[in-house]
Amino acid sequence: MIPPPSRDTLTVGLLAGGRATRLGGLDKAWLLRDGVAQVERLRGHFVPHAARVLVSANRDLSRYAGTGIDAIPDRHPDTGPLSGLDALAAETSTSWLFTLPVDALHVDASVLARLIDTARDTGASAEDDDGPQPLVALWPVAALRAVAADALTGADFSVRGLQRALGMQTVRFVRVRFGNLNTPDDLVRAGVTHD
Repeated sequence: MIPPPSRDTLTVGLLAGGRATRLGGLDKAWLLRDGVAQVERLRGHFVPHAARVLVSANRDLSRYAGTGIDAIPDRHPDTGPLSGLDALAAETSTSWLFTLPVDALHVDASVLARLIDTARDTGASAEDDDGPQPLVALWPVAALRAVAADALTGADFSVRGLQRALGMQTVRFVRVRFGNLNTPDDLVRAGVTHD
């Protein structure tokens, strides 16, 4: 039996390892909203709710270190978000891992609380009005390590494939859009700047 998710049994993992090709390679973690970098904003939201906050990142690791953020590079590059999930799970010492993309605009502790209420031993992922959001998810760490290892030896690197293997529950968020920063128009709408 896995201990229930709580501050002491939970790690938060921010996924910032992508290449952001639609944004010309801008590092989404360091995009500024109201003068605050995305990675620092999200870390601030979740520090009170977790034993540790980690970031899956593959560049500018010294920049993270300079701000006291623990950045974890991929162990298996070029497998998409699976790489980040694998790296975070390997570094996590708690029973539970809550993940979300570093460019999420409207994910806060209330989203985490609803996932915790549903998770049971198999974990839970979110679906908003834009559809399934498989990276906004609460993972049982030991099981994630096992299914990620299996996926890395196969040809299916999909996050949804991992979630099917775990029998994860889906939590529907009605009249909610988490939002993200994928295109230049997204940046303009969110009032985002970059250095």
